[in-house]
Formats: sequence, C-alpha cells, structure tokens
Amino acid sequence: MLLRLGELKHLDTVSVETATQAVVSGDICGPVLLRMGQFRPVLTEALFIEMELAAGRYEPLIGYIPLEQAQAVVDLVGHRLAKFGRVDLKAATKQRQFARRATDVG
Repeated sequence: MLLRLGELKHLDTVSVETATQAVVSGDICGPVLLRMGQFRPVLTEALFIEMELAAGRYEPLIGYIPLEQAQAVVDLVGHRLAKFGRVDLKAATKQRQFARRATDVG
C-alpha cells in the first residue's frame, strides 16, 4: 500500500457506493495507527479506493467510530475537529439499546 503507512495486510475487497452513486471496488487493509493532530491515536482499518486529487492532494474521509475513539467531535459551525474531554457512555448505551430493538423487530 502506501509507503508512509508501512506494510499493511489486505483484509478484504468490497464494493463501495460513492457520493455520486458510482460503485467502485475498494481494499480494506490494516491495522492502521490513525493519528490526527492533538487527538489520541487509535488503531483502525483503512479502505483504499481510486480517488481524484482535490487541490493537488487526496482528501481522507474518517468515519464516525475512529473519530469517537479519538475523542474528536465535528464542529459544524467552524468546520473543524474539536477535542471532547470525556467518552460519553450514555450515548453508547442508547445506541446499543436502539440496535437491540431494531433487531428484535425483524
């Protein structure tokens, strides 16, 4: 994969639907140690797809779970990441309860 990330293990190949509704093939690799500025580093996996450069650079997309693990929240007004001082276990409990109810319905 990428030199900067070191040698990554290929875990799977998946089909991905993009924002333009195009379906492309992507490679899931890992583990990856994700570092985002002042936030706590987290171990995760990465999905690699063919991309076009934006202003001469690639724009990584970081999912909700790695952001939450790094205690980062999205500041929608300032268009930036902000550090959240604590992990919200109440929200995690509510998500599990919702998921449990959703599976009980089917």
